[in-house]
Order: sequence, then structure tokens, then C-alpha cells
Amino acid sequence: MDLNNIRRKIDLIDSQILKLLNDRTEHALVSKKFKKEIKDNDREKQVLARIASKSSSLINKESISKIYDLILKDSKSFQSKDYSLIGFQGAHGAYSEVASKAWNEKYVPIPCITFAEVFENVENGAFDFGIIPVENTLGGVLGDVNQLLINTSLKVVGAVDLDIHHCLLALPEADHREIREVFSHSQALSQCKNFIERSKLNGVSYYDTAGSAKHISEEQKAFSAAIASKFCGELYDLEVLKENIEDIPANKTRFLILAKDAVAEKGTKCSIIFSTLHKAGTLFHVLELFAENKINLSRIESVPGKPGDYVFFLDFEGCAEDDNVKKVLKELEAMTTDLRLMGCYKEKKATS
Repeated sequence: MDLNNIRRKIDLIDSQILKLLNDRTEHALVSKKFKKEIKDNDREKQVLARIASKSSSLINKESISKIYDLILKDSKSFQSKDYSLIGFQGAHGAYSEVASKAWNEKYVPIPCITFAEVFENVENGAFDFGIIPVENTLGGVLGDVNQLLINTSLKVVGAVDLDIHHCLLALPEADHREIREVFSHSQALSQCKNFIERSKLNGVSYYDTAGSAKHISEEQKAFSAAIASKFCGELYDLEVLKENIEDIPANKTRFLILAKDAVAEKGTKCSIIFSTLHKAGTLFHVLELFAENKINLSRIESVPGKPGDYVFFLDFEGCAEDDNVKKVLKELEAMTTDLRLMGCYKEKKATS
């Protein structure tokens, strides 16, 4: 152990403290949704008493109280502001978070473990919005998300078409010649297969791209790297060894923004969900109806619904207030079952 080694450990601890403070603030913002008033003297006393009881011998109770007085003051300050919260699946730095910032950089992104958690927290009012990926040009349809969309009452209020660019990230002091393994989500590993093989790296599947970057940083894995967004490098103090390592440049993921209520402004794209009647050629006639009315389709996917039945997701260009769109939707009611307009919204294009 030497001075430089000790300082690196202190720097890592400082980064972890900052992350935990950020996590605490996020939870405080969510808690505001379930409180009548921001100030809660009983709760503050409870927090300070509990912290004081857990103080270590190195740090006296007076110092801890001063630190937490500041933390609680800042927490109340954040809660007093009118922040909009947007939930996403994954760790901070995930491409979903990048897409959320592209949609509205003023929204506060809140991480969730599962997609179901995103839906649940928008439905119960904990989050104002949720952002979920629905399709990738290389990986195809995201089945888990589509299953959740079938059963939700949430509205689609926006979309982001994000160019995905993967980076190879490692610890700043790591020697790239000594890196032997690379962590990332299985889909990202497959999208960078040629690069991984050329670099003679062993791909290790991890639950999330951003989570893999976080893992490398927190565990200080000197002989490992992560494949994740450039944003992850900034968040987790990792060095970008190489950018744009994906095998195919045309790698895009489309995200939908969800909310409890539809947007009031006029949109340029619509999303619907429907099932077809059990008659031969019904789906063909649905598609023909859009073609006859010169409405461009941008997506059509089918996912299993009830046993023996399929549900179709269809996106098309236009506004729900357009006469030809109104006409088509009216005629679709007679041709389909369970027809639902999920939303009419605007779409943004962005890059990671």
C-alpha cells in the first residue's frame, strides 16, 4: 500500500458517496408524490436519531448531525421545485436514460430494476412519465415490453429514435493490452461480436450495459472492460478506449414515452393496438385500408395475446385529428377487436 493507492481508494469512496447522495435525492423526489406537505418534523427527527445511533467511533455525532442537517435541507429544497420524474429500466447511464434526456433534459430520470416497475410507477403516480424501448434494428422486437403494453391503460405521449453507439470502457489506469474480458448486456455483446473477436476478448454477459460499466468501476476490475454508452464513461469515471465499436453502424433503438394522460398538442405519429377477427384475410384488409387512404405505416408487430390469439401493434404517420385518420380508425372498429388508440404524439431523433 502506498499514497497513490490510498488516494485512489479515497477517490472511489468519494464517487460512491456522491452516487448515494444522488440516489437519496431521487427517492426524496419520488416520496414527494405521496406526501401532503414537504416539511415533516417528526420524520426529520427520526432520521437524525437513527443516524446518530449508528455513528462510528471515528466520526462524532455532532459532525454527523451537521452533515445530515445539510442533506435534509437540500432534500427539502429539491422537493419544493416542480420536477417531472421519468422512470427507465436499468442503471444510470443506460441508453433509455440517454433517450430520456434527448426527449426532455429537464426531466429527472429515475432508474428501475424491471420494465414492469416503470409501468407500475407511472400508473400509481410515483413517476410523471416512463420511457421504454420497443424495437431495435439489430435485436428486433422487445417482447417483454410489448406484453406490458397490451395490458396497460397508459398513453403514448412521445417517441425517441436513438442511434446506438457502443464504447469500450475501462479504468483510467488500466493497460488496454492487458484487458482479457469485456462485460455487457448479451445484446450489446452480439452487436459488437466482430470487435470482440478481433480484440481477442472474452465476452461476459451482464444484466445491463450501464450495470456492466458500474460493475467495472465499483469493483476496480483492472483487467476487464465494459461495453456501454459514452455517457457511462462520464458517470462511472471510466476511460473511453474506443468509440463506435458496433459491427453495423445502422443500430437504432426506438423508445416510447408513457404517461397517464394523452398530450394536448397535435402529434405527427399515432400508435394503435388491435386484434383481428377470426376471418381469413382480415389483417390484409386492415393494411389495405391504410394504403388506400395514403397513410404510411412505420411499424407493425404481432405478439401473443390470449391463448390462440395475437395482438398487433401498428404505428403510422399522421394526426388523430386528420380526416383520413378519423375515417380509417372508424372503419377499423368494424374490422378488428379490442382496437385502442394508444396515443398521437411527436417523435425525436437523437444519438447516444
